Amino acid sequence: MKHWRSLVVIATTALVLSSSAWAESHSASGSFVPGTSGLSLPSLSLSFANSQKPTELVSIIRIILMLTVLSLAPSILIMMTAFTRIVVVLSFLRQALGTQQMPPNQLIVGLSLFLSFFVMAPTFKAISTNAVEPYLNEKIDQKVAMDRAEAPLREFMFNQTREKDLELFLSLAKEAKPKSRSEVGTYILVPAFVISELKTAFQIGFMLYLPFLVLDMVVASVLMAMGMMMLPPVVIALPFKLLLFVLVDGWELIVGSLVKSFG
Repeated sequence: MKHWRSLVVIATTALVLSSSAWAESHSASGSFVPGTSGLSLPSLSLSFANSQKPTELVSIIRIILMLTVLSLAPSILIMMTAFTRIVVVLSFLRQALGTQQMPPNQLIVGLSLFLSFFVMAPTFKAISTNAVEPYLNEKIDQKVAMDRAEAPLREFMFNQTREKDLELFLSLAKEAKPKSRSEVGTYILVPAFVISELKTAFQIGFMLYLPFLVLDMVVASVLMAMGMMMLPPVVIALPFKLLLFVLVDGWELIVGSLVKSFG
């Protein structure tokens, strides 16, 4: 359990620090010299030597473990944020429109990532304010920082997780029914949160398919009535789908509904 919490905290801290650094680098004022980035990067040196002290060996192992966790941080945070629901819904939208590879996968993933940052901004801000900054300033120890960093993420996941899904993993883990949220382990909460997000995304995807499915049926019926049996209805329906999507301002409706669904 402690290793799991450390994994979550280190991954979240890495994302919060990278987001803060990106924002500060774009908002900082001052002189700028063309051809330079305007940022001074610290040097990093890692070396290994013979040592008879066990504490030094422990420190090296901790550094290696931290680097390993940082390499897995994107995968961990994808499963614990709003990314899952957003990327699945946008993928369903592309299939419902029938535009094949438009928008491309890179664009869908990129849009999903930045929408996830937008949705998770209050959570990341709470982690940065209550855990990361005090820990970097040496005002709190590691255990307190872990507890403070884990709390906002757990609160977000609890608000999006169905009780039925949570009960499923509690029964699979053979855990007794908890009396409060604090008694639910994070290793149980995360998979319950993921399948809840998938269910919500599939429900939204079903609603997206309906108007385009009706349009496909209308076009197919018209073509059959006109005797054009060899003409694929998808080819004729695609321009009308795009026209309908543009007229109703589909991107605003879908993105707005997605963001509001996390409220």
